[in-house]
Amino acid sequence: MKVSDILMLALVAISFLLGWYFYPALPDQVASHWNVHGEVDGYSSKFFALFFIPFALVALTIIFMLIPCIDPLKENISKFRRYYDRLVILFFVFLIFLELYIVYWNLGHRLAPGFLLSVGLGLLFYYIGILCEHTKRNWFIGIRTPWTLSSDKVWEKTNKLGGILLKITGMITFAGIMFQSMMLYFILVPFAVTVIVVVIYSYIEFKRELHERAL
Repeated sequence: MKVSDILMLALVAISFLLGWYFYPALPDQVASHWNVHGEVDGYSSKFFALFFIPFALVALTIIFMLIPCIDPLKENISKFRRYYDRLVILFFVFLIFLELYIVYWNLGHRLAPGFLLSVGLGLLFYYIGILCEHTKRNWFIGIRTPWTLSSDKVWEKTNKLGGILLKITGMITFAGIMFQSMMLYFILVPFAVTVIVVVIYSYIEFKRELHERAL
């Protein structure tokens, strides 16, 4: 078993232990959802609030372990596997922090949820950008459009550009810490721009490649 697999399983175990440890300390109904203004707008049972993420991590562990095995181009995934494994670990840590945030809030501590999202998603976007810059063509990981999946050259160019844009998106998202009332815009706007740009760019590059082949 790989070190990354052991770390994933350890994080799953930690998430369950956290739920078990804090379960007696929380009321039967706990705050579990917040709106964009940082106000509670949803409650759930403490079992659901504490154990939804641990059980989700179990499912995600299975999925993330299967992807490199079932992809028809799995030999390409092996070329950037360490970046993929690091992203999975980072994502798991982020989800555990969400679990801890729910506990923290319901124990009477008030930290704006936007702070966690700005920091967590900022780091995730930035690292996904790093991952994209190192990916090779495959069916599950990276920027996948009909045109990137049809050409190694288009894949590499698009994912290089997408990687840069996602790192910029991460930095803008992180900057949302200073503008909590507009935090959602700091997340969604740069991400939407990135998606639109890379889709259009991949199409243009594919058409350019077809033109070059025809000459």
